[in-house]
Amino acid sequence: MAEFSWSEWLPYIFAALMGVSILVYVILDGFDLGIGILSPLADDAQKDRMVSAIGPFWDANETWLVLAVGLLLVAFPVAHGVILTTLYFPVAVLMIGLILRGVAFEFRAKVSLAAKPSWNWMFFIGSLLSALSQGYMLGIYVLGLDTSWPAVGFALLVAACLAAAYAAIGAAWLIHKTEGALQKKAVAWLRSALGLVALGMAAISLATPLASSRILDRWLGFPESLLLAPLPILTVLLFAWLWRLSSRLPLQEDRLNWAPFAALAGIYALGFAGLAWSFYPYVVPGRITIVEAASATESLAIILVGTLFVLPVITGYSIWAYRIFGGKAVDLRYD
Repeated sequence: MAEFSWSEWLPYIFAALMGVSILVYVILDGFDLGIGILSPLADDAQKDRMVSAIGPFWDANETWLVLAVGLLLVAFPVAHGVILTTLYFPVAVLMIGLILRGVAFEFRAKVSLAAKPSWNWMFFIGSLLSALSQGYMLGIYVLGLDTSWPAVGFALLVAACLAAAYAAIGAAWLIHKTEGALQKKAVAWLRSALGLVALGMAAISLATPLASSRILDRWLGFPESLLLAPLPILTVLLFAWLWRLSSRLPLQEDRLNWAPFAALAGIYALGFAGLAWSFYPYVVPGRITIVEAASATESLAIILVGTLFVLPVITGYSIWAYRIFGGKAVDLRYD
């Protein structure tokens, strides 16, 4: 029997931690950005209620992005250098968007009524820039950091679809957190966005195996294809169930108001699992493996100690915040 070795498993542990952090960020900060993208479609009072629905959570949700990028930097410095060098411009746009979104979030509630519409637009622009830049980076990454014109065109398509995906999960969060006219609007927004979400996932699913013969063999080979088959099947079933449910929402006594958000979180998790399955064991697709990109074993061991302290704190705070501020969103107040 082979002897278990922590030194051999440490790179994979950090890859899993980084992957989970990215997935949690996409789901949690995704609904924040989605609500910002949807905000121009609401009237002023509804905008305030939408901001109230994310007010206690948005800042903490961004922490998962900081954790993911931090793990990439300290655990996989070689991959960090390659990825961020290639994606320098969209990363800069992402930072500008997140800063603009955060500043506008605070300023819109504290400026004069005459200036408030301008900051509402800044909130929308910051959210949209953040979503589009993340989608663009995803498209380029899926194609192995290819920056040719066809790859850029594909990345722009993924950018639009990821923005729609964030809008969809933002609408799903509003269905859970609001009621009345705004909740009904959120149902309509969700149904409008689902088509683009499906298009984006289909485009990535088609492009990923075509980007690499290794991935194509993994998708179509036996028995690997049997292991992969549940992912697209479950995804299609969740899409169909969500589409049917959304045609009936809101239900009496607001039943199943949480279900659209849970369904979309499941869809995004399945899509993420498909990407992880496709690219493993590479951290830079087709170029650098997890082991090749990892820091020295001694460094990873020290970093793991810090991660095992930080991760429960972030997780515990997030759970606590969502429990404390559960229920429907109330009127926005800044005391």
